[in-house]
Amino acid sequence: MGTVTARARQTPRFDSPEQEVYLTLWRVYDRLRAVEAEVLDRWQLSAQQYNVLRLLQAAHPQPQPTLKVAARLISRAPDITRMVNKLAARGLIRRQRSTADRRTSLLALTPAGLDLLEAIAEPLRAGHVRQLGHLAPAEMRTLTRLLRKAGRPHEPLGSPWR
Repeated sequence: MGTVTARARQTPRFDSPEQEVYLTLWRVYDRLRAVEAEVLDRWQLSAQQYNVLRLLQAAHPQPQPTLKVAARLISRAPDITRMVNKLAARGLIRRQRSTADRRTSLLALTPAGLDLLEAIAEPLRAGHVRQLGHLAPAEMRTLTRLLRKAGRPHEPLGSPWR
């Protein structure tokens, strides 16, 4: 048994510093997302659905093209149509055809969607404090700067995340 322990100690935990950073980011994301899901689950919303609602709230009262909303999501949504259908079925958003281009579907928040976002705001803010409130403001600014720097080469030109 002593040899196995000695051998395990000799085997590096990560193949490279890049792998260690990547796997640490993945693990931290998983832990932070669990807190977010705990909050959003109360309203039967996924993080992606919440993101759609927030993007529409930022543009409110102007309807937004579906593809523009999809392009601005934090993470890619392979089936934006199904997600939009679920939100519309719940009466949280409305969908209409563009008068300028009938092929374009426009999305807007409904009063029920606005009310839901208002109800979620404080519990979600408290969740963010649970997630990262242990960091000092300067640490959060540094972390944000480093994360943006890490992601910059992978963001399309013109992305607000660059």
